[in-house]
Amino acid sequence: MRSKTVTVNDKMQKGFVYVLTEPMGKNFDPRFMPELTPKQMLALGVFGGKYMTDCEKEFPKDWYAKAKLNPKKHDASLNLFGVNASQPLPVWRKKGWIYKDDPRGWFQWYCRYFMGRRLPVEDDKQIKRWLAINRHIAQVKKNCRKGDLSCRPKQRQAILHWAYDSRKI
Repeated sequence: MRSKTVTVNDKMQKGFVYVLTEPMGKNFDPRFMPELTPKQMLALGVFGGKYMTDCEKEFPKDWYAKAKLNPKKHDASLNLFGVNASQPLPVWRKKGWIYKDDPRGWFQWYCRYFMGRRLPVEDDKQIKRWLAINRHIAQVKKNCRKGDLSCRPKQRQAILHWAYDSRKI
């Protein structure tokens, strides 16, 4: 694949540039096996529909065709499990979870990684964070009957935010 340069102009980044070096959805780190694509996550309902509503020029149009979005405000009813499982961005910043080039956090990193951007140091850090969600998956498995989507909806929604299909647990 020939590399492709992406220029971002949204509410959080003006004139930000990054390079895609891998084909979309391919050549992931072998430790990183997300169950859902960004398009699937947006269609299921994540982040109260507010996340990345001004980023439609950066990502494929079809990602937004069935996305559950609300550009005005966070709306937990748009989430698959109908609950708020997000912490505000200032909390993410305080905890050091935000990489300077991805000011919206993990999902923005994932979208760009899925598109084909590779940043070895940051990718390793974010993949380790993704792997750590297994502790929440284990809690749902331990405390809920398989397929009981009414059990631990907040935890299931949080798991969904990390590209794991929590409907299958």
